[in-house]
Amino acid sequence: MPVIQIENLSKHFRVLNRREGLVGSLRDLFSTDYRTVKAVDDISLNIEPGEIVGYIGPNGAGKSTTIKMMTGVLQPSSGTLLVNGNVPFKNRKKNAQNIGVVFGQRTQLWWDLPVIESFKILKEIYRVDAETFKAQMATFNKLVDLEALYHKSVRSLSLGQRMLCDITAAFVHNPRVVFLDEPTIGLDIAVKARIRTLIRELNNQHQTTIVLTTHDISDIEALCQRVVILDKGRLIFDDAIQKVNYLFGAFRTLRLQIFPFAPETLSAFANKLDSAFNCPDAFTVSSDESGWIEVTIDQAKVPLRDVLNLAMGDFPVSDVQIAEISMGSVIQKVYEGVKV
Repeated sequence: MPVIQIENLSKHFRVLNRREGLVGSLRDLFSTDYRTVKAVDDISLNIEPGEIVGYIGPNGAGKSTTIKMMTGVLQPSSGTLLVNGNVPFKNRKKNAQNIGVVFGQRTQLWWDLPVIESFKILKEIYRVDAETFKAQMATFNKLVDLEALYHKSVRSLSLGQRMLCDITAAFVHNPRVVFLDEPTIGLDIAVKARIRTLIRELNNQHQTTIVLTTHDISDIEALCQRVVILDKGRLIFDDAIQKVNYLFGAFRTLRLQIFPFAPETLSAFANKLDSAFNCPDAFTVSSDESGWIEVTIDQAKVPLRDVLNLAMGDFPVSDVQIAEISMGSVIQKVYEGVKV
């Protein structure tokens, strides 16, 4: 039986169309000019026990709104939503006992207390017995050496340390489902690796179902077996990570800083690519005012190294960066009907 069942779920908000200026603000006090914003629009999906699902999309796609409905914070406008067999907004206390939640910009730890005291408070809130709590702490210490942070106050932790502690706090009571909303936002590569290790191992040990929202493609590749893509509140893709790799796995963005940079540099570079490879649909070329040229490359058609060799040989390149394809580009390719 799916641990999360969603059928025709929608969440709509009525938003006032505001006017500008002081006079406009006064008139808004008596206005009835509202519009309806469809934050989540008729989505359906099931999530099985033990799955790690990447729940992704651009800003404003409806990801956080859906998670707030799953956790019972928001009531759906229509549709059916069950988490562990419960209707979240009707059974908030029972639902909270079996879920864990991490929001990247918020913390559930007590700001002025040592970390271990926050964990002990959560132990009492969730009525975790002493033996289970001790075993859980031992697991966390083994995975990410958490004990070194026990006696530091939460306010003194770095962002990466706090995120490790927040994720630990979400797993203290061994919930069946954990929602992770941007857990690696703003973190460096080393801390991201530790957080991914923690998430992966806890999922393996306890078969915890994890719903992960992120803009970091590498998080999805490292953790998720399945990807759900939302855009403008609607579900536009739901399939295995292997199929999503066809959307962005062959694509990379090559960033080149060319100095000196002139307005005609971009067109000269694009013309050079066209004449050298005769494959215009393999590239998307753009630039910014600081002299960086961005080339998104379909490596299934042209290898990145060949483009880099051409650039280094024909242009005064002063710096090079290689990046994953952006989430916006992934969404664009879904809309373009890229076959998977």
